[in-house]
Amino acid sequence: MKLTRIAKIGAIGAIAALALTACAANEGGGGETTAPSGPTLSGEIAGGGSSAQEVAVQAWAAGFQTANPDVTVTYDPVGSGAGRESFQASAFPYAGSDRAFTVEEIAAGPFDGCVEGTGILQLPAYISPIAVIFNIEGIDTLNMDAATIAGLFAGTITNWNDPAIAALNPDVTLPDLAVTPVHRADDSGTTENFTDYLAQAAPEVWTYEADGEWPLQSGEAAQGTSGVVAAVEGGQGTVTYADASRAEGFGTVAVQIGEEFVPFSPEAAAAIVDLSPLEEGRTAGDLTIELDRTPDEPAYPIVLVTYSIACEEYVNADIAPLVKGFLNYVISPEGQDASAAAAGSAPISDAQRESMQAAIDLIVVP
Repeated sequence: MKLTRIAKIGAIGAIAALALTACAANEGGGGETTAPSGPTLSGEIAGGGSSAQEVAVQAWAAGFQTANPDVTVTYDPVGSGAGRESFQASAFPYAGSDRAFTVEEIAAGPFDGCVEGTGILQLPAYISPIAVIFNIEGIDTLNMDAATIAGLFAGTITNWNDPAIAALNPDVTLPDLAVTPVHRADDSGTTENFTDYLAQAAPEVWTYEADGEWPLQSGEAAQGTSGVVAAVEGGQGTVTYADASRAEGFGTVAVQIGEEFVPFSPEAAAAIVDLSPLEEGRTAGDLTIELDRTPDEPAYPIVLVTYSIACEEYVNADIAPLVKGFLNYVISPEGQDASAAAAGSAPISDAQRESMQAAIDLIVVP
């Protein structure tokens, strides 16, 4: 079996050299999520984009390549923006992105690798809870509402024994300890999703728009997920937001939804996607969601959703069976379990899988 490799992509050259060995009936269409016995595909899928999706893609690639030993999946974690640009330029036939193309961006185009007049697929196939983690000796969890979380990061709550925190945690002895908020120094999809939650759920405290760049100069800045986690580990009273897979060993926040406090979990994170509507003005294969960070039902609202992006119909038709087969594996129970085990993501629900399968079935295979 060829091993997944994360490398700079030579773009179209590798794609043009594809040699397909199976008939269309066995090439990942019609709802198939696993390959039949024996190799059915050969060639290379050269994708890239979101670094948040990198570990998941490695897991997906390993499973897909096990079923199709003559296929190699490469993924370059160059970032969401570069991934979208490369997809538009036909350098990547598959891209991962922490946000979907907007309706305006799609209308402006062009998408050089897609047949003109056809749509693109945008599948929210990777869901990751973002945990609010803190370092306070002897405290493993705290209940907080959105306004309290926003106050910690906006600088309006400066001590851990603040009355707002105490009122939500009457059974916890809070220390007289300064709050040190830690944020990402780099432009980050995690930051954009976290600030989107603050802006939606606590606009009276968090008066900034959602953005990948942190809007305040106060607090401590650190580079990347590893940087903010290390900063919290190194200081009492620190608090940050980070992928939930990095929360082990820290105190964590349960978020108030209605009368309940919801800790992060794969199930609670997946539930927020099910409760959120599709954006208006999208084509049938474009499943971009409008995340509802203030649901009426218990769900964990601080999540990062990354999209798998592909063409409905490719100019280079030879790539279509590979992308279609790969995406079928991505959304399959096996693929979702693999990414959950490797990256701590939240497996999509059966309802989401059904919608994504219908979108993938739109990919035209010659």
